[in-house]
Amino acid sequence: MATESNGDPESLTQPLLTLQRSTINSTSQVAIVGANVCPIESLDYEIAENDFFKQDWRTRGKIQIFQYIFMKWLLCFLIGGIVGVIGFCINLAVENLAGVKFVITSDMMLERRFGMAFLVFSLSNFGLTFFAALITALVSPAAAGSGIPEVKAYLNGVDAPGIFTLRTLFVKIIGSISAVSSSLLVGKAGPLGPGKLIEQTRFWDKSGLLGSLYNFLLEKVLRVYNLINEKGIPCKIVLACWISIFTSCLLFGLPWLASCRVCPIDAGEACPTIGRSGNYKKFQCPPGHYNDLASLIFNTNDDAIKNLFSKGTDDEFQYSSIIIFFVTCFFLSILSYGIVAPAGLFVPVIVTGASYGRFVGMLIGSHSNLNHGLFAVLGAASFLGGSMRMTVSLCVILLELTNNLLLLPLMMVVLLISKTVADAFNSNIYDLIMKAKGFPYLGTHAEPYMRQLTVGDVVSGPLQLFHGIEKVANVVHVLRTTRHNGFPVIDEPPHSESPFLYGLILRAHLTELLKKKAFLSDPVPTDIDAFNQISAEDFLKRGSGHNNMIEDIELTEEEMEMFLDLHPFTNASPYTVTMSLAKALILFREVGLRHLLVIPKISGRSPVVGILTRHDFMPEHVLAVHPTLIRSRWKRLRLQFPRLLKLS
Repeated sequence: MATESNGDPESLTQPLLTLQRSTINSTSQVAIVGANVCPIESLDYEIAENDFFKQDWRTRGKIQIFQYIFMKWLLCFLIGGIVGVIGFCINLAVENLAGVKFVITSDMMLERRFGMAFLVFSLSNFGLTFFAALITALVSPAAAGSGIPEVKAYLNGVDAPGIFTLRTLFVKIIGSISAVSSSLLVGKAGPLGPGKLIEQTRFWDKSGLLGSLYNFLLEKVLRVYNLINEKGIPCKIVLACWISIFTSCLLFGLPWLASCRVCPIDAGEACPTIGRSGNYKKFQCPPGHYNDLASLIFNTNDDAIKNLFSKGTDDEFQYSSIIIFFVTCFFLSILSYGIVAPAGLFVPVIVTGASYGRFVGMLIGSHSNLNHGLFAVLGAASFLGGSMRMTVSLCVILLELTNNLLLLPLMMVVLLISKTVADAFNSNIYDLIMKAKGFPYLGTHAEPYMRQLTVGDVVSGPLQLFHGIEKVANVVHVLRTTRHNGFPVIDEPPHSESPFLYGLILRAHLTELLKKKAFLSDPVPTDIDAFNQISAEDFLKRGSGHNNMIEDIELTEEEMEMFLDLHPFTNASPYTVTMSLAKALILFREVGLRHLLVIPKISGRSPVVGILTRHDFMPEHVLAVHPTLIRSRWKRLRLQFPRLLKLS
């Protein structure tokens, strides 16, 4: 290690500050939220343990504490109940709206008015898509997409503006109903022997390959769509309308490629199905016949899943129909997701995987006595595992969907195989979308090369700090010239024997102090109780965009010459580190921090070296500061590991 440090033993303990203090972190401070580029901030879960906080909790009685706990639990139950009611209403609305469209189209097909049927089908789809895109683009662009990448980033500590507003909720509900009803391939957001299980698992590793390919193509399409969406609202709406027209033409035209089949004598329902959902759609076929491809396409996604999962229908579908439906779902779901409308991926992935599983069941045919509906369930599980890489949650969801606990061992094996294979190629779909959108997501594990660096090696500057008693003019100047959200507070002689770090104060607290004008006429601590001027509600944490702005605070010249005593409002116990960058990343992520103070290992220097924020842990920043790490053996090891998996 001494050789790598040019023989300087002090470099092993002394951060590389001469270079890093002047380095500016150039990582992006914006991300695509829904369909709009928005500034983002980090969430701060750290409790500011200042004198004001301690005094506030000391004054709370047992009744207030009980009310606080009770309201938290009540809110959880209310959210669960409201979400359930909204989901039920969305499903009911989609079934009725799409049902009316399919009934009218089917009636015209019965009358052999094929041109008029296509016109009604395509125009209704176009109108629904146009309406969904219009209200999303004009009312709440944050409602576009599934919302899962934004929520996942939020849980990781990134505050994406606008995703939890009533406006977004309204657009999500109305837009989802319209988009799903428009035939776009988007979502609303028995005992088995072990021998058969082992024999049939060879097909599910292919789902891992298909899942990774699906993720790769979807990421590329989303990047193209983002370039189009950047050109303005008209381009967003035109893109959605073109996708709707293409989808309508494809869905109406493909069933003509399938040959008509004779209705089975022992069908469990009316054949052909007329005027409602079912397994036997007549489409253009003569009486007593049905079109198997139309039975999948001319239904809602939920009904298509039911048809694929249904038992006793092993002879219902042709090979060609299942292949056409699988390819159609695979590519249409990729093309439909990135438009400016509420659109989920979960249901389209289930439909695509179920069609793949059904095809596998048809290939095995006489070699297995398992019904094809079971293979459709396993296909859906394998494709979900290959694309989304969720295991436990997918098992629970699919078990609730099938209500068959005996499928659990099979689904566990299928998910494990598909996820393992897909992990060798790329990340899960939501991580790829978050990266494409620009969210600074912190992964569970640190990159290996981060263990070669200390926290001081990536500190960016310049560092802005305050003294315990600071002039108002200095505070206003720093707040107006920087966008930092946290500032170290230090005490120096004559207020202390030697310079030391007192703590960290937040930007929101400083602006609140300026707004309340809790000033001192002299730079000397007094016994004046500042708590009388400020209440606990003034210091509540607010979401992005709801804090006081320094530009809105007006101060006279006399007030600018006064002073602020920051001690009562400074977090006196912030997290401070001198450790490796890898350890600091784990601490930062697990605790949910926004600021991490870097202190020197050597006494006699400034009590604080710098502040690490989320962006300082991003690989693009670390590798920009230390470009030699790109060619280091640690980096090469991490990059070559997936290749070893592929060879095995």
